Amino acid sequence: MEFAYTEEYHLLRDTVRAFMESEVAPHVDRWDRAGYFPDEVFRRLGEMGLLGASVSEEYGGTPLDALGQAIAVEEMARISASVAITVGVHVGLVCPMIVRYGTPEARARYLPAMARGDWLGAFAQTEPNTGSDAAGIQTRAVRKGDRYVLNGIKVWVTNAEKARVLVVQAVTDPAAGKRGISSFVVETTWPGVTVGRNEAKLGLHSSVTNPVYLEDCEVPVENRLGAEGQGLRIALEHLSASRISVAAQAVGIAQGAYEQALRYTTQRKTFGAFLVEHQAIQFMLADMVTSIEAARLLTHRAAWFRDRGRPFTAAASMAKLFASEMCQRVTYQALQIFGGYGYSREYPLERHFRDARVTTLYEGTSEIQRIIIARELLRAAG
Repeated sequence: MEFAYTEEYHLLRDTVRAFMESEVAPHVDRWDRAGYFPDEVFRRLGEMGLLGASVSEEYGGTPLDALGQAIAVEEMARISASVAITVGVHVGLVCPMIVRYGTPEARARYLPAMARGDWLGAFAQTEPNTGSDAAGIQTRAVRKGDRYVLNGIKVWVTNAEKARVLVVQAVTDPAAGKRGISSFVVETTWPGVTVGRNEAKLGLHSSVTNPVYLEDCEVPVENRLGAEGQGLRIALEHLSASRISVAAQAVGIAQGAYEQALRYTTQRKTFGAFLVEHQAIQFMLADMVTSIEAARLLTHRAAWFRDRGRPFTAAASMAKLFASEMCQRVTYQALQIFGGYGYSREYPLERHFRDARVTTLYEGTSEIQRIIIARELLRAAG
């Protein structure tokens, strides 16, 4: 078994790290306090090809495999989880859905602009009365000739306020249950689409999250993804892949928190010695870095499975479950090392602590991941 990364992966990591440290790190805390969405960062990421990482060269993309995408997202989250989740939704969910299931007309219209970063993507599935129960959505899509008319409300839509492209889940056949859900590409500029206010969140203050209201919104038939009734399957397929991205995000947040804690222990003295000289602190640092490495390996293993066309649903859920819960522990331990200063906004650690919390919630809660893992284990057992 080979644990070495290729030169290309090392170059990718170094490139993204250099960009994040020079262009984002000096501003990230100020942006977070102001709730500022850094459009200029995403323009630059588009120019670098990172927003086209899941788009083929035919449509102007600069494709990366799943492992490459995980490495890039981790490096983004190490500095800014807000940047990482914005890119993760665009690259890990929306673009791949259009690449795989879009009609030729939809691919030609949307993918080049999305690969350049001119248009951001958002995924609209969750509704006010449905969260983990993805099959319980109520938004309706009624076909009328060569168009569908959509009505409904979506909530917790990451990127919505800044997105041009939404992938929307809607019911086309109420009698068919979960097989009656279809997916559509909807533009936020169309009549009948209203994006609500940005949610005031615990963390991810430089990411936008909004409700979306659909009222008699007409969508061309060629903007349906796949066949009628395939919507939930398409969503679940891509959510499995997106969980690798969330796991990478959690690893990046934890890595950033660990590095800050390590640096602090070499600067702060207590009882006549630097913190790092105390065995209790050494043990905490050892546990933190071991947990991070374990989560990184689980994440890269899931990406490796996906890149080789092997079943990766369970591996992705394992990575997401372990990495997100690891992230809670590591950011907690890092704050503990800082003591009272960790609780202060003078240091960026409290931002990592807040940003970490959501990783156990989106793309399926930890409880949902355990259900998926158990289901896959039982299926494999026959």
